Amino acid sequence: METPQTPETSPAPETGVAATDWAQASADPRYRAAVVDLLGALAYGELAAFERLADDAKLAPTLADKAALARMATAEFHHFEQLTERLRRIDEDPTTAMEPFAMALDEFHRLTAPSDWLEGLVKAYVGDAIAADFYREVASRLDSDTRSLVLSVLDDTGHASFAVEKVRSAIEAEPRVGGRLALWARRLMGEALSQAQRVVADRDALSTMLVGGVADGFDLAEIGRMFSRITEAHTKRMAALGLSA
Repeated sequence: METPQTPETSPAPETGVAATDWAQASADPRYRAAVVDLLGALAYGELAAFERLADDAKLAPTLADKAALARMATAEFHHFEQLTERLRRIDEDPTTAMEPFAMALDEFHRLTAPSDWLEGLVKAYVGDAIAADFYREVASRLDSDTRSLVLSVLDDTGHASFAVEKVRSAIEAEPRVGGRLALWARRLMGEALSQAQRVVADRDALSTMLVGGVADGFDLAEIGRMFSRITEAHTKRMAALGLSA
């Protein structure tokens, strides 16, 4: 839970690219390339999330669970459509923008294929949240138009509370399940961070945005702090599930 701001405390004023809109910021070709990469990665991630939730629905133990996951999958596809529409509006081909990220994301999902319903819930809860934390960190350095879109598509589709409820209930019914799911979540954390680092390393525009030179980017020390914040958030989510990080 976020700490409420006191009257004496206010957010720092936005500066640099974060204080501009897309029309102004995109005049820098390096920044434009970084945003196209970012939107492409997000779009493919949303498409993959839609496919995964649709598959998870097939494993759902009840009709109500199946319907809930179907609704979440529909929300993910709507996010995908928002991102691809934005790419078209800035005269970029969505498929071309997504292609560089397909192999890495597909490999992540191949390496972390769940063996059952509960592992699928934990994967979506943990994996999606880590990715969302990463993209929110990046969003703080984006122009106002792109930042608004990115934060909008990162909105929770309802999966977090759904996963917490189902996983905690399963652990209460059979406590030994908790150990298996805790090991699974730790593996997901490692794979998700490795995948994020590989994606950034492979794309010059994105890596430049993070380490400096575009959008008043993060310095190398801030990269370390960013991943520390992501790890801390993961620990809190594990506690919410009733699992040890």
